[in-house]
Amino acid sequence: MSAGAASPQAHIPDLARPDSIPAAVEAALSEFFVSRRPLTDAVGGTFTPAVAALEAFVLRGGKRVRPAFAWTGWLGAGGDPAGPDAAAVLRACSALELVQACALVHDDIIDSSRTRRGHPTLHVEFAAQHRAGDWSGEPAKFGESIAILLGDLALSWADDMIRESGVDAAGQVRLGPVWSAMRTEVLGGQYLDVSTEVTADESVAAALRINRYKTAAYTIERPLHLGAAVAGADADLIDAYREFGTDIGIAFQLRDDLLGVFGDPAVTGKPSGDDLREGKRTVLFAEALLRADATDPAAAELLRRSIGADLGEDQVERLRGLITDLGAVDEVERRIAELTASGLRALDDSSAVPAAKAGLREMALAATRRSA
Repeated sequence: MSAGAASPQAHIPDLARPDSIPAAVEAALSEFFVSRRPLTDAVGGTFTPAVAALEAFVLRGGKRVRPAFAWTGWLGAGGDPAGPDAAAVLRACSALELVQACALVHDDIIDSSRTRRGHPTLHVEFAAQHRAGDWSGEPAKFGESIAILLGDLALSWADDMIRESGVDAAGQVRLGPVWSAMRTEVLGGQYLDVSTEVTADESVAAALRINRYKTAAYTIERPLHLGAAVAGADADLIDAYREFGTDIGIAFQLRDDLLGVFGDPAVTGKPSGDDLREGKRTVLFAEALLRADATDPAAAELLRRSIGADLGEDQVERLRGLITDLGAVDEVERRIAELTASGLRALDDSSAVPAAKAGLREMALAATRRSA
């Protein structure tokens, strides 16, 4: 165990109480941020409060889905929640939230999003600080620059948290390739997302490829793989986890696509219809366009003209009705149901321990049926 690591059995969640996992992860993250303070205080100046803003962002809500899947994957591969390695594994799983923080902070800049979980996004928060201080230069540019740096810091600290987690040398060797692949995949998926918006690739296949790498891989598939690798799972269980994780991860993103157009802002924390305003080439949009091209050229023209535009609420409402009438919502719901069923079959057929199977089933259903 690394120097400065927490006591061996601190904050270990009970598999029988999945609601305890988020609090345990947040405790591990809080401890990690405390461990970084001597470094950030040594830099001093305005860096210290900026890092405090990142800490607040990381600890502000969130379902801790990725650590929960990694932790349960470890349990399913024979990990002992009462064993001497449990605290170290929990810290390694919690590091996934710092990767998530990096992705969210950078994604909010790319999408020009103004709110996240009901609060101003980091680049908006720092732009407001610039204006309040009457500083020189452009507030928006300053806000984006600071947020980019803080996102980079979160990704760097994710690596630190993994390295200093206390996972033994053999476990570190096993998890290393999984961690590396996950980071490449999520950045590749983000690249495909940005590229597809400007090249206007309207195909369902392109949207599904983005879902696969931008979301599914680092939300469920790779966290499960990471937990299994730390536990020393065999290839068959890892393959089953990856099949389950890919299917449930894509279904998770398809649900997000629906929420991005039809979600309640009071629940999602983001303005309704944001995906349409941001020009997101989601599976939902691609399915609507595919049907409109076949049956209603005027509707297809309206969809193409509207995506990425500064839409008012009445325009968003009209597009919602159009997307629904074209059958795209029903098709996405069908895909979610099909992927969920196939993922659960892979899980049921796996060698994961029964209690973990039950936990993963519950988590999968929660992820694919959620309203936020």
